[in-house]
Amino acid sequence: MASGEESKLKKVMVAIDESECSHYALEWALDHLRDSLSSPLVVFTAQPYANVGYMAAASYGTPPPELIQSVQEHNKKMSLAILEKAKEICSRRGVITETTTEVGDPKEVICEAVDKLNIDLLILGSNSRGALERFFVGSVSNYCLHNANCPVLVVKK
Repeated sequence: MASGEESKLKKVMVAIDESECSHYALEWALDHLRDSLSSPLVVFTAQPYANVGYMAAASYGTPPPELIQSVQEHNKKMSLAILEKAKEICSRRGVITETTTEVGDPKEVICEAVDKLNIDLLILGSNSRGALERFFVGSVSNYCLHNANCPVLVVKK
């Protein structure tokens, strides 16, 4: 580095969910990047929307607002539990973390968080879905590879 040149802090974000592969990606990042992290590791999870269509079909009509609110609260609690577990894993390894969550389609809110938080590297786990499932469901990692405004590292188990 030239004299007087300041090194830019690199922000790394690991996007996780309840899957084993996303926690493997977190562990991989801690094993391989721990010494090069110069700022807190950002751990992100998406809270899915309350599936009103499914609830409407199950209840034969418009679901009551209390049911929708209950599902949203459950999703929030699950997301916070996922983040707390990740924070504990990072803490045991001596890595400082920032945790964050947003409500929405995971692939979209991950890319939005990359922009909002000025992330320099996004790390995701690979669910290793088959071609047929990727066709119908889509791949979060594939979407982020093409739409995130930073380099994306997909960790396969």
